[in-house]
Amino acid sequence: MPDSDTGAPPRVVLVTATVLAVALAVAVAVFALTQRSSSDAAGPLPLVPVPAPAAGSPACTTLLGAVPTELTSNGTSLKVRELAAPAPPATVAWGTDDPLVLRCGLNRPPELTPTAALRLVNGVQWLQVPGEGASTWYVVDREVYAALTVPDSAGTGPLQTISDTVAAKLPAKPLKF
Repeated sequence: MPDSDTGAPPRVVLVTATVLAVALAVAVAVFALTQRSSSDAAGPLPLVPVPAPAAGSPACTTLLGAVPTELTSNGTSLKVRELAAPAPPATVAWGTDDPLVLRCGLNRPPELTPTAALRLVNGVQWLQVPGEGASTWYVVDREVYAALTVPDSAGTGPLQTISDTVAAKLPAKPLKF
């Protein structure tokens, strides 16, 4: 019943409206926190297997055992990402939105020819194979071929860091065409 002196609504209506407003605010907050945490934990990364006949080689074991658990790309720290089962052998990935993927033990890239343009990064010779939205960089001067797929949005830091690891762990070998 309305308060005849002030014309205010009944107390039960005010209490109900307040409870509903608080419940709505809590629901929105819970939804926002749930969405943020689910995007932070992107879950295992599914990857398509590619032929990697030397994936079980000692060189791949050495290289993958030495890669860092974090890479820095454009000032952002990218953590190692869990791979979905069945995970391709000798493969590691970093980051969530546009992950970087390192594969070891691959076949010789067909783009590697005597006239291919190679880039020397921190003592390692790489062959860049551009793709849509990403480039794959192949290590071509070691006993095994490894490939680092880097999204176009990434900086040069990951390539430099992986080059340092390759140079430290795998001796250089003459190119094979």
